[in-house]
Amino acid sequence: MTAVLDNSCASFATVSGADLQVPLVNGSTCTYANFDYAASAPALAHVTERIADLLPYYSSVHRGAGYASRVSTAAYEKARVTVSNFVGAQSDAVVIFTRNTTDSLNLLAGCVPGDTVVLDIEHHANLLPWNDRRVVVAAESIAETLVSIEAELAAKPAALLAVTGASNVTGEVLPIDELAALAHRYGARILVDGAQLVPHRRVDIEALGVDYLAFSGHKLYAPHGAGVLVGKRDWLDAAEPYLAGGGAVRHVGLDHAEWAPVPARHEAGTPNVLGVVALAAACEALEHFEVAGSVDHERRLSDRLRDGLTAVPGVDVLTVWNDSPDSVGIVTFSVDGFGPGEIAAYLSAEHGIGVRDGKFCAHPLLARLGHADGAVRASLGLGSSDADVDRLIGAIETLVADGPSWTYEEENGWWNPIPDPRPFPELAGGAAGVGSPCATQTVSIAS
Repeated sequence: MTAVLDNSCASFATVSGADLQVPLVNGSTCTYANFDYAASAPALAHVTERIADLLPYYSSVHRGAGYASRVSTAAYEKARVTVSNFVGAQSDAVVIFTRNTTDSLNLLAGCVPGDTVVLDIEHHANLLPWNDRRVVVAAESIAETLVSIEAELAAKPAALLAVTGASNVTGEVLPIDELAALAHRYGARILVDGAQLVPHRRVDIEALGVDYLAFSGHKLYAPHGAGVLVGKRDWLDAAEPYLAGGGAVRHVGLDHAEWAPVPARHEAGTPNVLGVVALAAACEALEHFEVAGSVDHERRLSDRLRDGLTAVPGVDVLTVWNDSPDSVGIVTFSVDGFGPGEIAAYLSAEHGIGVRDGKFCAHPLLARLGHADGAVRASLGLGSSDADVDRLIGAIETLVADGPSWTYEEENGWWNPIPDPRPFPELAGGAAGVGSPCATQTVSIAS
């Protein structure tokens, strides 16, 4: 496990796809510049190595007597301890493995014995699952937003305050310790959606006073389909199992079932052993990289990107608050005269740059910020470099000064270069036809 400390031409860590060559519409190729970490991060080398080590032993867990099954079971349960230690879980907390953050939040939503207070800035995964939700509209400052949250909690009892740790639209980080103290003052617990925060900042939930934390492996450099819910046992033990099936029970009769306690209670079926072990390996790597200076590296690149884009005429960089003390590596922007899908298609087809365009599963927030039709999100990670940042800024400067050199058209929400001569590899079915959603490496404006 190695880290590049302060080389302006290099990334901080080795990730999959770092040397990927992609075709451009002019017939040339270039190295792919990945600015879509906030959606799904590439795999760290440490993660792929761990998976390669485990694959020969891969087997079903918990009830197998074979040697491979015992090894897989031990690796699965060791991962639970690794994740618990990584997030500083309390001694009475439990780690439940899920598919992703959305799965974790939906699981917890079925366990909450009362109302949930949320902000209007939330990702849909932390807005839609709560059955009895009360929405607080974020103010222009974090300080004013805290006042609004307190007023809502004081007006009527709530069981849970559910907040994002860092906005998936702007990257702005919330004061989790203050929010936790506020929730507890009024008898509520706090859930933190850590999907964007955990990959970028170390989160110690015991020190912060957090009751529940959810996050995803695919944003944590472990794209193998595992997620985490960690927190207090009592609500989770009292609730009906999230899924009914094998592994979640102690005994089954034809007319009754005796459910197991957590974590087994909410982990029915054959678990994603490889995904869970990959996620734990990513936690180990991130702990190492933090010590080596990864946070400072990301902050420097983020500042470079924000400053560079802000200096381009007609570019608007989105923010929620005017007093945010910290932001993770997410910069969302618009360009006067160009739609977000057209910008994303242009960056991909002419510059080999991958960004995300749309509403980022945060429709209410984008509408309130004046971007109901969406924006462009550039997100950074351990594989990002100064050269990547400068390349993106330069591409936007060229777009503003000269416009695109190719023609782009929108069809069914997808923007495509017309024509699109770029071939696809065989694993993706060969050549992509014009109008294919795959042809632009962008997402639908509705996402």
